[in-house]
Amino acid sequence: MATPLSDISLSPLRTIAVVGLGTMGTGIAEVLARAGREVIGIDVSEERTARSLSVLESSTARAVGRGRLTGQERDDALARIRTATDLRAAADADLVIEVAPESYEIKQQIFRELDGIVRPETILATGTNALSVTRLAAESARPERVLGLHFFNPAPAMKLVEVVSSVLTAPAAVSAVTNLALDLGKEPVAVGDRPGFVADGLLFGYLNQAAAMYEARYASREDIDAAMRLGCGLPMGPLALLDLIGVDTARTVLEAMYAESRDRLHAPAPILKQLSEAGLTGRKAGRGFYTYAAPGAATVVPDALTPAADGSGVPGREVRSVGVAGSGTMASGIAEVFAKAGYDVVLAARSEEKAQTAKARIGKNLARSVDKGRMTAEAAAQTLERITPAGSYDAFADVDLAVEAVAEDLEVKRQLFAAFDKVCKPGAVLATTTSSLPVVACARATSRPQDVIGMHFFNPAPAMKLVEVVRTVLTAEDVHATVHEVCARIRKHAVDCADRAGFIVNALLFPYLNNAIKMVQEHYASLDDIDAAMKLGGGYPMGPFELLDVVGLDVSLAIERVLHREFRDPGLAPAPLLEHLVAAGCLGRKTGRGFREHARR
Repeated sequence: MATPLSDISLSPLRTIAVVGLGTMGTGIAEVLARAGREVIGIDVSEERTARSLSVLESSTARAVGRGRLTGQERDDALARIRTATDLRAAADADLVIEVAPESYEIKQQIFRELDGIVRPETILATGTNALSVTRLAAESARPERVLGLHFFNPAPAMKLVEVVSSVLTAPAAVSAVTNLALDLGKEPVAVGDRPGFVADGLLFGYLNQAAAMYEARYASREDIDAAMRLGCGLPMGPLALLDLIGVDTARTVLEAMYAESRDRLHAPAPILKQLSEAGLTGRKAGRGFYTYAAPGAATVVPDALTPAADGSGVPGREVRSVGVAGSGTMASGIAEVFAKAGYDVVLAARSEEKAQTAKARIGKNLARSVDKGRMTAEAAAQTLERITPAGSYDAFADVDLAVEAVAEDLEVKRQLFAAFDKVCKPGAVLATTTSSLPVVACARATSRPQDVIGMHFFNPAPAMKLVEVVRTVLTAEDVHATVHEVCARIRKHAVDCADRAGFIVNALLFPYLNNAIKMVQEHYASLDDIDAAMKLGGGYPMGPFELLDVVGLDVSLAIERVLHREFRDPGLAPAPLLEHLVAAGCLGRKTGRGFREHARR
């Protein structure tokens, strides 16, 4: 007698068929077999099934070599896997996971055939990350047993599994596969049916914007990728990740997202189509945004777009002393960075007292470094001695480089640059650390706009390796060369970009954060599930809502408004939920409440 669907969650899913034995299907089969499930791997040809078994033998052998499996456990896991080339082999399965190519026609054909093969209570899961689960379910004979089960690549290593329900899915089916995911050692996240779900829905919009940024020649591929790795702590830059995923796959996912949302941020960047149609689909083809040693290889090799190692060849100006304007955390952090690198630093604020307080903050930070064994007491003392506090910007008369790190207010910065213009000697480089305001507006406040450039440090400056070097149309070549030389001496990685809102990091990061807020606002997923999805599925060091509360919701809103004003894209309009929280004074950790409650410091 068949088990009613409502009772499925009470019955463990012991025998599982995996249809499609590509990289993802083979990885899922390995996860299931290692967790004690009987696995039936099905693909269209014996050649494909044999290749899958060979991959499984190799991957489990590596697991034994690394101490993650015993030899007996490996033998037992491999014995639990059998393969077939006919869907009828799935007749006795409790669950079928389809991981076929991203095509409605292919997936619908598989589901139609399975309807006539499997038992009535068998759950049918699609591994799609781009197509509508509801549409696939609607054409099934029993739509209540159809859902999405989206693993991430590589399946044995990645913890996230998105469990996707349509409006037709029975709760018992969701419960059954959720319990399975937990038993596999995965972290299941429950989401509704929309293209990209949570992780890919947020990730692919970001990747698309990065591709468009590169296509516009705003920054080089190397600088875009380095900026997001070093500025956001991501394991890979967006263009390298597109090559890994497959440019053609990314285009397919974005097309599905755009068809649903009509959001211009999801409209695939034209370069994705151009690369796809040229066969330059990424690592698997040996060439995509980058060129690789061979198809399928991970090693990037130089090509015609690889930057020259010697840079522009223009000599920079000599910099021996640096002035840092400001008394906050960023200013003191930048002063510490320059002093550690051997520069004499003048730390100037609006009063002598504020400057002394900022120097004292640096002293405490250096003492912590000594306590942690990161520097000697003698080196810390010498660093602090190089910093001279001042209560007036007149102290910048002899500096070779003046860096402002004051409030993110254009009028305040313009007044400060006018003061620099009067005080600083001819030939001094004048730099702003703005993260969102036009550098050229600061330059135009002086009589020497050719000497003005952006040096966007990231907080905390002593720890973060990235500096965005922002040239205006007026910046002199030797000023740009000077800043690159200085960045090398202070051991920061400089990336070049032009003078437009958000530069690289914020222009890519904040639309992603804004889209996460919209997901919560639309009740699509919870804060916790979205944060978990991006940490586990996207490799982000923090989930979007953790990061928003750390950055500050007011700061985030200000940056979102600047981006929206600059690019005029409706998709960049700040989410109303963010505006409401800021209006209510819920600004994140600093106020004790943002998207979450926090202990007041």
